[in-house]
Amino acid sequence: MKNRQPRITLYSTTGCAHCRQLKQWLQQRQIRFVEMDVQRNARAFKDFQRHGGRGVPLLLVGERKIQGFNAKQLPSQLRKAGVAL
Repeated sequence: MKNRQPRITLYSTTGCAHCRQLKQWLQQRQIRFVEMDVQRNARAFKDFQRHGGRGVPLLLVGERKIQGFNAKQLPSQLRKAGVAL
């Protein structure tokens, strides 16, 4: 049986450089995620607030929150959250 990846949601805004970098990082590694623009989507903003978001990018991996984008720390953070890299 194949291990199931946790659901990954990226809360972002259009003008956020770190959001674009994180999105590109995930895409380059073929990690599937759903992007939610908290400026353009009221439901996304409410979800972002419910998860305690204070700034973007906010990556929600299952129930684990990863705030910001740090390319050096992200692989270990994702592995701890159950993502196979």
